[in-house]
Amino acid sequence: MRQAMPKQAAEERAQNFAEVALGYTLEQAIAEANRCLQCKRPLCVEGCPVHIDIPGFLKLLAEGNPIPALAKIKEQNSLPAICGRVCPQENQCEGRCVVGIKGDPIAIGNLERFVADYAREVGQEPVLTPAQSLDKKVAVIGSGPAGLAAAADLAQFGYQVTVFESLHAAGGVLRYGIPEFRLPKDIVQHEIDAISELGVEIVTNHLIGQTLTLDDLFEAGYSAIFIGTGAGLPNFLNIPGENLNGVYSANEFLTRVNLMKAYLPEYDTPIKVGQKVAVVGAGNVAMDAARTAKRLGAEEVRIVYRRSRQEMPARLEEIENAEEEGILFSLLTNPVEMIGDESNTVKVLRCQRMTLGEPDQSGRRNPVPVPNEYIDLSADTVIVAIGQGPNPVLLRGTEGLALTERGYIKVNDENLMTSIPGVFAAGDIVTGAATVIQAMGAGRKAASAIHAYLLEQEGN
Repeated sequence: MRQAMPKQAAEERAQNFAEVALGYTLEQAIAEANRCLQCKRPLCVEGCPVHIDIPGFLKLLAEGNPIPALAKIKEQNSLPAICGRVCPQENQCEGRCVVGIKGDPIAIGNLERFVADYAREVGQEPVLTPAQSLDKKVAVIGSGPAGLAAAADLAQFGYQVTVFESLHAAGGVLRYGIPEFRLPKDIVQHEIDAISELGVEIVTNHLIGQTLTLDDLFEAGYSAIFIGTGAGLPNFLNIPGENLNGVYSANEFLTRVNLMKAYLPEYDTPIKVGQKVAVVGAGNVAMDAARTAKRLGAEEVRIVYRRSRQEMPARLEEIENAEEEGILFSLLTNPVEMIGDESNTVKVLRCQRMTLGEPDQSGRRNPVPVPNEYIDLSADTVIVAIGQGPNPVLLRGTEGLALTERGYIKVNDENLMTSIPGVFAAGDIVTGAATVIQAMGAGRKAASAIHAYLLEQEGN
């Protein structure tokens, strides 16, 4: 039987920002690892975007060796404590687990988290060292999952790597987008510090495209450049009243709370949360925003989503956590207007009732308006969480950088090189929003491509 993850009680956690999941004990972790069948053809590995040797690390853990188990993971994944917490394992490694055919799959994500936490707590973490020292510099733009994974691999190849981050702290979406109660920031910093120990230099407060250009980086002696700037430009509904006071993008709301620590009274970061909060959208970001608003004191928080529960893109675990914490759900409900008061502050979110039609390209059934059926929801704060697009700052300021029709960077599918020789890109800035581990897998692929490119250049 799968070991249940211990959690804070819902009524307690809804009032604090401490981590919800409490983690396994060593005994629980060993018992769970022993459920692995050690398949001859491990489908779980095929389901992992970075191809961790999952049976290998589970075998070591089952034998009572968590430190070697972590070393096995780190052969492929430089951010195990993060991935163990936020990756959708149910759709990746655990979704392919053979044990899951007739029962509950092995809790691979929980065990990855356990070995990373255990090693950190006892101070016995495996140390990674570069294979050699190469006299070439590589610039990495963006310190999110793709950038960090690329930087770690490039450093282990032996390159001198500098990561440029536009904000004042590294981590990208790991730092600004995921709440403390789901991903503690000391965990993020610890994982980043481990990458720095490989010799990676991290330079903050540098907005490439403004502070420096790609040409500046080449002139400074960088032999190759990796772009991993993610998809950080929020989408909006484009409905009347969206510019009223009290309306946030989820990106701004979560950045103020997470990166700028608005949830801590000793930080003077402005954030206003009303008594009734409506969060538009039903992905993980929407759940994060809703649960954050609840913790900041809102009396009523509701998810407003134009499809049904079955089509929600958020992880089931996050939906269930939100429900347990008292988040309300207004489904088959599509906002059409925001109405304000005399001070231009939002007070009402007017929505149209929806029904479901035929499936779209994603396989989800299309929402269809029900004629003349509307509902007014009281809301003095509205948070729009309907996805993000590519940040245009670097893209607009770089001549010769080819983009796709949707505005993302166009790359060669095989080696991830852009239209500019020596410039590579991967992650959300290429594919659109994806998972942390998918971005890491793309960053690792780009690092290998950069290594091959530089070896070829040297040979010429």
